Amino acid sequence: MNTSTDWFASWFDTKFYHILYKHRDHKEAQLFMTNLVSFLHLKKGNKVLDLACGKGRHSLFLNSLGLDVIGADLSKNSIDYANQYKNDTLEFVQHDMRVPMKKKYDAIFNLFTSFGYFENDEEDIQVLENIKNGLKDENSVAVIDFLNVEYAVKNLVKKETIVKEQATFNIEKSLSKGYIVKEIEVVVDQESTTYFERIKYLDLPKMESYLDKVGLKLKYIFGDYDLNEFDLKNSPRLILIVSK
Repeated sequence: MNTSTDWFASWFDTKFYHILYKHRDHKEAQLFMTNLVSFLHLKKGNKVLDLACGKGRHSLFLNSLGLDVIGADLSKNSIDYANQYKNDTLEFVQHDMRVPMKKKYDAIFNLFTSFGYFENDEEDIQVLENIKNGLKDENSVAVIDFLNVEYAVKNLVKKETIVKEQATFNIEKSLSKGYIVKEIEVVVDQESTTYFERIKYLDLPKMESYLDKVGLKLKYIFGDYDLNEFDLKNSPRLILIVSK
């Protein structure tokens, strides 16, 4: 495990990552989490891990629903920012998801494509093993919210330019060697720096093979944030709800 050379270790800690994704649809995200909490019958005081929590916006919302939340993320900058929101039932910790967890939870959320980052399949499988071991008991659940790769590739916008906060983002997307790759050139004052995002092409059969290897049971599959049925051709998301 070499986080110093992993693309996400450098990109997620930059201010440009947060500028580019600043205006994501948080209303949609909150609706998703409200739907999940209701569907899973989570109760006030249940312990929830928001794994790969970023700056903590979604942890904060989950906490507002009465849940006892820990947000965990690899990015020190994100955790430092999120800590301004901490309270008696909301905590933030810097954590690499490949490292085993010490606490047990009623639910573990891995939201908004925070999986499939690693070159080695064994590392993705280790993440799932850690999630399994972090579940309190057989009634506990984990939610893995991944993109539907077939839909994503079919609808890939190959080139686009976005200008935000005096930064120009020249973005190219492609399918390469089993990864959906986003190359992001950031130009500020005529100086250019290039970053990458690489998400492994994990379709449902591949994800099921991962789950089988660690002994996680697939309970439900949804295709969008309204929790509609998964449709291989038309669903934008692949949302897996699993248990021990």
